[in-house]
Amino acid sequence: MPDTSDEGGAATGRAALLGPAEVRVLAERLGVRPTKTLGQNFVHDANTVRRIVEKADVRADDTVLEVGPGLGSLTLALLDAAAAVVAVEIDPVLARQLPATAAERAPHAAGRLTVVEADALRVRREDLPAAPTVLVANLPYNIAVPVLLHLLAEVPSLRGALVMVQEEVADRLAAGPGSRTYGVPSVKAGFFGTVRRAGSVGRAVFWPVPKVESGLVRIDRYAAAPWPTDETHRRVVFEVVDAAFAQRRKTLRAALAGWAGGAAEAERRLRAAGIDPSARGERIDTAGFVRLAAAGAPRAPEPGGTLD
Repeated sequence: MPDTSDEGGAATGRAALLGPAEVRVLAERLGVRPTKTLGQNFVHDANTVRRIVEKADVRADDTVLEVGPGLGSLTLALLDAAAAVVAVEIDPVLARQLPATAAERAPHAAGRLTVVEADALRVRREDLPAAPTVLVANLPYNIAVPVLLHLLAEVPSLRGALVMVQEEVADRLAAGPGSRTYGVPSVKAGFFGTVRRAGSVGRAVFWPVPKVESGLVRIDRYAAAPWPTDETHRRVVFEVVDAAFAQRRKTLRAALAGWAGGAAEAERRLRAAGIDPSARGERIDTAGFVRLAAAGAPRAPEPGGTLD
């Protein structure tokens, strides 16, 4: 296998990225055996990590939030491009090693790295030392969507995200209404911004080699959100989305009967939102679900009066 590491270091002012040999040596030295539980597949190709940084549109003044940095392959490339990198790593062995790897292979930028040892599904904005502007991550397929949605909601300073996920998950996130793969992830990601595929990544750039292909997904947060994005409103909208797709083969009138308190009330709300009650969830875009959630909100009382 050819060496796909990247020449660099103190002499060049560029990080010396990890290649296949370096990844294996470092893992062996740390006693790290990649586990399926944590979805650990380490990238070892310099061209791939540079391409991810480019696709993420990381700028010189950005603070990047990286989830699951692992051995640091992508971290090193991010340090070359950003003002700061905040890496969230759940594995204590990897979390402790990352600053040393940065100091050795990117001495010019190691001071710009902060490692937060935490579960990305539970991390809060106050756990982070700065307000990140971009999320860049290689996410395990089994938690990719929950982590992405959690961080988009929890960290409003993020202007966008570029995530590498299993290709099937990438297709689901970026799917549009009417597509076979359109569903809950598509609608919920679309609540925060525009979502699109940003490329594919082959299996050979990982160690160990995964059994599936990977895809890149980019989310650009709305510059001016078309609807409220606060937690209360988000929960209401997501509740409708979950109900609509819980029984995909049913019409929305039937699928939303439980949510609305009856099929007749579901039809009333659907018509109020401008949605055909005989349609199915996969035909409705995020804006439609937002309107539907509003149609189910309690009506405000008339001035001086009450609602029974």
